[in-house]
Amino acid sequence: MIRAYDSQYLDDAMRCLGEAMDYAANCCQISMDSFLELFIGTGYAEQFGTGVAKYVSGLSGTELVMDVLTQSGMNMEFPQAQIDYEVSPQYWSGWILAYYQWYTARSFKEIVKHITMQEIEKLYSTLHEASEDKFVDVLNRMIRRKKLPTRLQLQRKISGYSQRELAEKVGVNLRTLQQYEVRAKDINKAAGITLVALSKVLGCRVEDLLEYDLNEIEEN
Repeated sequence: MIRAYDSQYLDDAMRCLGEAMDYAANCCQISMDSFLELFIGTGYAEQFGTGVAKYVSGLSGTELVMDVLTQSGMNMEFPQAQIDYEVSPQYWSGWILAYYQWYTARSFKEIVKHITMQEIEKLYSTLHEASEDKFVDVLNRMIRRKKLPTRLQLQRKISGYSQRELAEKVGVNLRTLQQYEVRAKDINKAAGITLVALSKVLGCRVEDLLEYDLNEIEEN
């Protein structure tokens, strides 16, 4: 399989992006997703993602953040860098993202279409002691799942309703319904009364609307 760049730069790249995410989030008070957006927008991510030595090993993570924010036009006094970056969920999130980008050879711009740093950070508690390849498997599974249509969307189309028609019949906010259909909101956490109303209008069981990761069910 083709990787994004030579593996000799991988450890440096992982440390750099890990430190950058930690410094951005915990020192500069900028969310990891906001920093990643700036990282991509300034063109730094493209250089980093193709293994340009200046970016993956020539800068510290702190310096990378400073350069990205400065290039983005943010006029601020940068906080002092921390001494130890290796203990935080933010560090791990950047560290493992760098590995995922290298391993898959996908651009950062492509990756963020399907996953957020917030979602990656949520995996810290269960995966930070697992192998890097285990994380790749889990993230690929999450991305595949997002690309599949939701059960709600399938049931709505079978019934022939538009999103607006269904929202009006059920008495749910249209925006909320749309978020359930693209998994921006977890329908499994929807109020019971909402799920029952949806199932009645669509002529299906509540269970037919819930989202399951079949791979996780098999593993458990």
